Amino acid sequence: MQQPAINTLGELRKSGYTAKTVKEEVRLNLIRSIQEKQSPFKGILGYEDSVIPDVERAILSRHNILFLGLRGQAKTRMAREMVSLLDEWIPVVAGSEINDSPFAPISLYARNLIDEKGDNTPIAWLHRSERYGEKLATPDVSVADLIGDVDPIKAANLRLSFADERVIHYGIIPRSHRGIFVINELPDLQARIQVSLFNILQEGDIQIRGFKLRLPLDILFVFTANPEDYTNRGSIVTPLKDRIESQIITHYPRTVEVSKAITEQEADVLEEQLQKVEVPELGKMLIEQIAMEARKSEYVDQKSGVSARLTISAYENLVSTAERRALKYGNTRTMMRIADFVGVIPSITGKIELVYEGEQEGALNVAYRLLGLAIRSVFTQYFPDPQTFKKATGQKAKPVANPYQPVIEWFGKGHELMLLQDSNDESYRQRLYEVDGLYAAVKQYYPKADEVQAALLMEFLLHGLSEFSLISKKGVVAGGYSFADMLGSMLNIRLSDEEDEDEEDF
Repeated sequence: MQQPAINTLGELRKSGYTAKTVKEEVRLNLIRSIQEKQSPFKGILGYEDSVIPDVERAILSRHNILFLGLRGQAKTRMAREMVSLLDEWIPVVAGSEINDSPFAPISLYARNLIDEKGDNTPIAWLHRSERYGEKLATPDVSVADLIGDVDPIKAANLRLSFADERVIHYGIIPRSHRGIFVINELPDLQARIQVSLFNILQEGDIQIRGFKLRLPLDILFVFTANPEDYTNRGSIVTPLKDRIESQIITHYPRTVEVSKAITEQEADVLEEQLQKVEVPELGKMLIEQIAMEARKSEYVDQKSGVSARLTISAYENLVSTAERRALKYGNTRTMMRIADFVGVIPSITGKIELVYEGEQEGALNVAYRLLGLAIRSVFTQYFPDPQTFKKATGQKAKPVANPYQPVIEWFGKGHELMLLQDSNDESYRQRLYEVDGLYAAVKQYYPKADEVQAALLMEFLLHGLSEFSLISKKGVVAGGYSFADMLGSMLNIRLSDEEDEDEEDF
């Protein structure tokens, strides 16, 4: 829709245009969306039955809104999507600093201009994209930043006294008049700054340096905050929280499927990378399961939360790790490997906050532990649980054939297998086929898997067996993993420890 061809107040009156408040405007447009069965919150996944209905109820009630939730829960994204509920264009008095309505001017400039020119007052049109203001709350934010202050330079240039209203420089909130204004991380605002918002929320006006002026601002306020029990930097003062009509609790994705859809939507992966690297469902599930494991880990601070950005950056790193290998060997196409998750570790360590026990373990060890737990959890979705293949007891019981036994016995004979992350695809597959019974175990459950798919499942099976403590696994300096017999590895570790003790005695 193009900007309306109306340029004066007189033309606007004749057009029959009806002025509305921001909250009425958003409410009416939401009603239309609901009736047409269209969601204004496009790209927001996992909130269809929880957060979005709460937001819609708040908008219908013409409420200011507080989104309360841990980091990475799309709080700011929800606020920004509300812009789509604004009218596409609204008329403003041309030249007004605070988007004065031609029918209800509140600034001295607009009132004087309309008094002087009447129906010839020039009109400008403001697009909805320009009616959104956002401020990140930090301890150094002042009342002048938000509300405004007397500008001595303006007073000097215009030769005005400080008692003249025209010397006021408006802050970001008055400049968001007739729009949506968002304050992110509200608890980070100092208490005295939060107090300055009382009048705006309750009476809709502002006071600047004792001026006897009343600016009945028309703003839909949206605030975001982490739960008070998490943020040690401050809290929302009780009178301010009391003035915010709707407090909406956000949450992390409740299923792996929703989390996976969010990751695929938000990950910034180039088309050329997708042409070169194939990430099968197994890889995507492992990425999401890492986050799920972190959100219940005893080593991770659950009050801090585990952001959805973890899975997004992890997915990007996984693709880039496989792409780097393909570029190194000149491959036009490759499939990601379980060993490629070595490249995902930096995305994990930078996205989790550890409790004391986690700090003692170390961020790197915690990250590998989360990866191991994810492999163990996903393994039983692809292969039978190894714990079900135990020797049967009783006279009538018959032992169930263990499909993993040939693999375990191969390592029990003293064999070792090293899979380097940077080895070429051909060498990688040949190494896997060296393990007796590994290919047969995969084909038993995936008879239609091609050579590339089978290789990935063979590697995954080895990692799974190691997580169930049936074979041993350790990382190698060159990047990758070495698999061996569990008992033999334990004996080697014990002998190594005894040798170290003997050397100390010597």
